[in-house]
Amino acid sequence: MNPIYLHRMLRFVFVVSSIIVGAILLFFISKYTYPFIIGIIIAFCINPMVNFFDKKARFPRALAVLTTLLFVVAIFAGLVTLLISEIISGTTYLAKVVPKHLETIIDYIEQLIASQVIPFYNQLTALFASLDAGQQQTIMENIENVGTKIASTASEFIRGTLEAIPSILSWFPNAATVLVFSLLATFFISKDWEKLKRIFSKLLPNKAKESGKSVFKDLQKALVGFIRAQATLISITTIIVLIGLLILRVDYAITISLIIGLVDILPYLGTGLVFVPWIIFEFVAGDPNLAIGLIVLYVVVVVQRQVMEPKILSSSIGLDPLATLVALFVGFKLIGFLGLIVGPVVLVIINTLQRTGVLQEIWSYIKGPDKRPTE
Repeated sequence: MNPIYLHRMLRFVFVVSSIIVGAILLFFISKYTYPFIIGIIIAFCINPMVNFFDKKARFPRALAVLTTLLFVVAIFAGLVTLLISEIISGTTYLAKVVPKHLETIIDYIEQLIASQVIPFYNQLTALFASLDAGQQQTIMENIENVGTKIASTASEFIRGTLEAIPSILSWFPNAATVLVFSLLATFFISKDWEKLKRIFSKLLPNKAKESGKSVFKDLQKALVGFIRAQATLISITTIIVLIGLLILRVDYAITISLIIGLVDILPYLGTGLVFVPWIIFEFVAGDPNLAIGLIVLYVVVVVQRQVMEPKILSSSIGLDPLATLVALFVGFKLIGFLGLIVGPVVLVIINTLQRTGVLQEIWSYIKGPDKRPTE
C-alpha cells in the first residue's frame, strides 16, 4: 500500500478512536459528577446576571452570586406556587364534578351492556352450543390460553409497579441531595468564574483556545436560543389552548391550558395525553358540540406545533429547518425524550466546528502533507 494512504488511514483511525474514547470517558465521568455538571450549566446561565450585580451594582462577587441564586429560586418557587394553587383550585372543582360524570359513564355502560352486550352474548352462547364437542374443546383451550396470557401480563405489570415503588421513593432524597450539591457547586463555580477561566486558559494551547472560544460562544448562543425556542413553543400552545377553551366556555380554562402547555413537552403524546381522553369522555357524556370543538382545537394545536417547531428552533439556534427536524427525529429515536435536546445540541456542535474551521483542521491533519512519492 502507498505509504501516504497508509498514514492517512492511521491518522483517521487515531482521530475516530480519540473521539470515541473521549465520549466514553465523558459518559462514565458524568455518571458520578453530574451534580457538578449541572452546577456548571446553571453557573453558565446565570453568569450575565451575576456580572451585572458584580460590575454594575458593585456587589462583592460572592454576594452577587448569592443574590442571583436567591432571585432565580424565588422566581421558580413563585411559578411553582402559582401552578400548584391553580391545580388545587382545579382539582377542587373536579372533585365536585367528576362524581356526576362517573354516574353518566356508568349509566352509559349499563345501557350498552343491556342493549348490545347481552344480546351478543346470547347469540355467541347459541352458536357455541351448536358446535360439536371437538370445536367446543378447541375454543375453550384458546380462551384459557388468552386468559393465562392476560393474567401473566397483569401480574408482571403489578409486580413491576410494586418493585418500582421503592426506587421511586428513594428518588426523592437522591434528588434533594443532587439539588443541594448542584446549588453549592453553582455558587462556588460562579464565584470563581474568572479564576477558573484563567486556569483553563493557561492549560489550553493557543490554537485550541481560539477554537474553543468560538465554539463556546456559539454553544452559548445556541443554548439560550434552544431554551427560548422551547419556552416560545410552550407559550404559543398555552395561549392557543386558553383562547380555544375560553371560546368553548370551559371552566378553569387557565389551569387546563397551563397543564396542556406543560405536557406539550412530551414527545408523540404531547397535548393528546389530555385532549384524546377528554374528547372521548365528552362524546360518551352526551356533549358532542364540546367534543367537536375540542377536536378542532386539538388539530389546530398539533398543526401549529409541527409547523412552528422546526422554524422556531432553526431561527433560535441558527440551523437549517430540515437539519433541525432530522436532528430532533434521530435524537428521539436513539435515546428517547432526551434526544430532543441532545440532537439539536450535537447538530449545533457540528455546525460550530465546521464554521470555526475545526473540522477542516482535523481533515487537514488526516490528509497530512500533500506529497507525491518520488519515482
